[in-house]
Amino acid sequence: MLPEGYEIVTVITRPDKPVGRGQGIIFSPVKQVALAHNIPVWQPGSFKRPENSAGLAAYHADLFIVAAFGQILPQAVLDLPRYGTLNIHASLLPKYRGVSPISEAILQGDAETGVTIMLIDAGVDTGPLLLKRSIPIAEDETTGSLTLKLADLGAQALLEVLPQWISGKITPIPQDNSAASHTRMLRKEDGKIAWEQPASVLARKVRAYTPWPGTYTYWRGKLLKIISARAFPQTTSPEPVTPGTVSALQDAGHKSLAIATGNGSLVVEQLQLEGKKAMSAQEFLRGYPQIIGETLRPH
Repeated sequence: MLPEGYEIVTVITRPDKPVGRGQGIIFSPVKQVALAHNIPVWQPGSFKRPENSAGLAAYHADLFIVAAFGQILPQAVLDLPRYGTLNIHASLLPKYRGVSPISEAILQGDAETGVTIMLIDAGVDTGPLLLKRSIPIAEDETTGSLTLKLADLGAQALLEVLPQWISGKITPIPQDNSAASHTRMLRKEDGKIAWEQPASVLARKVRAYTPWPGTYTYWRGKLLKIISARAFPQTTSPEPVTPGTVSALQDAGHKSLAIATGNGSLVVEQLQLEGKKAMSAQEFLRGYPQIIGETLRPH
């Protein structure tokens, strides 16, 4: 709920795109919420086009708020509102600037992450800071689950910062650029598993890349998605085991898949073979017992 005296003039989001095999139009989540609350929606595309910048100026808005907007706004646009343009970024800046801060925090094994409300400048997540709020990262956290938590935290932080910023009670704090780290756009191929890596790293990768881009390997030429998994500590073995080799593990009364890595084993809890439905490791072993003893490949 917005504080009294504030009004959302319009919600600006990306143009609608056809998705899926049927190429049907599905509204973005923010558009769906806006329409449900009778808030006007504008989908102009790039603000590098003068006509769109002019259309934005015609709103005479006092403040712009940006969250995962997907385009770098020209300085002329940032300067339009008298209270500037604020951004809700899903990391504790200056850590993890860029487009994939949530997955990066999980991938790096961080104990906590959070949100930052910042004043946007011409750089990418380089503007001065108004407010930070942090939360712990659970051991089983995925990018999907953490995104929902940070969305709630970001909304709370924004409601906290708005009246203080508008009344001049907050002095923006410049970021320490020497402490900055950066993230990049994830690609599908980033999800390919290199079994030579330690099991602890691979377990974080599975969680960090859920739901996108997912993690996968290959078995007998078919793509095999690893949907959920956890690291199992190294056990003594009479001889070295090739990374990617599959064995059965008796775990909590049922069989699981254990895959040898560069250090320890990755215990797979849920997986999906190309062309089949996702299933538990126990279900998979009933249908494909021949996987035991085989070695998974990167392609």
